[in-house]
Amino acid sequence: MDDKEFATSMHDSLLELKKQIINNLVASNADFRSIVEDMDPKDFADIASDDMDRKMIESIGTQDMKRLRQIDAAISRIQQGKYGLCMKCGKRIPRARLEAIPYAMLCVECKNEDERRNR
Repeated sequence: MDDKEFATSMHDSLLELKKQIINNLVASNADFRSIVEDMDPKDFADIASDDMDRKMIESIGTQDMKRLRQIDAAISRIQQGKYGLCMKCGKRIPRARLEAIPYAMLCVECKNEDERRNR
């Protein structure tokens, strides 16, 4: 498979991943709405617990939103012909890494360095 075919294949994978995330967000928000609507009046401790659940759901939503932005950025790089190039060092990101994480922006070396620095 040449680079253009690979990019087209990854574009399709990215669109499918984006669709899955959006469907999950909609499902989780609908579930959350039904939980809130069905809630009985509770004592303060139970409400605090529900508040913690709400914050966890919001956190998951934030992670999904971050992934959506990364997917959109990867789709943009495909359109610009820059997909598969490390955003830091410019080296080619191995196909195996892109197949595992289609929205990867960094090669393994730069990602490891970035994670070490952010510990």
